[in-house]
Amino acid sequence: MSKDKFSLLLLWLIMAGVLFKCIPQNKTRHGILAFFYMQTLTWFWGLVVTEKGLIKYPVRFFKQSNKSSFSFEYFIFPAMCSIFNIFYPKGKNKFFKLLYYILHSGIITAIEVMMERFTNLIEYKKWKWYWSFLTIGISYYSSRLFYRWFFSSASHSFENPSSDK
Repeated sequence: MSKDKFSLLLLWLIMAGVLFKCIPQNKTRHGILAFFYMQTLTWFWGLVVTEKGLIKYPVRFFKQSNKSSFSFEYFIFPAMCSIFNIFYPKGKNKFFKLLYYILHSGIITAIEVMMERFTNLIEYKKWKWYWSFLTIGISYYSSRLFYRWFFSSASHSFENPSSDK
């Protein structure tokens, strides 16, 4: 096994461990919702970015299916989105919330940049790190909006079943 495939496998194991360790049992459905929402987003946008030749993933699992990174688009980023939404600082001020977005987007972007420089897992063609930072931040923002909408409307329907009449 190449060092790149080993790195990919290691990332899978680390993220699976982080999910099991960090997502409280009573928040499992919250984490699953954020995970599936992000998979939906990254499925489409990951294909657009790779098919347009902006990013290339030379070493990846499931090479024959499409050009996107199954590991990042379908597991690692959705897992990070679950963590992001579960631990979102709801009661904090706007500045702290902005820092939370910057921290999460920055960590993923920094890891991606290191992987681009030191491995064959990702190759920027017509892409820059700041596009990753921006698109990750926007993705987190949209996932947060969806998460809030889903659980606010779900709580209303569960609290008052007679409202359906």
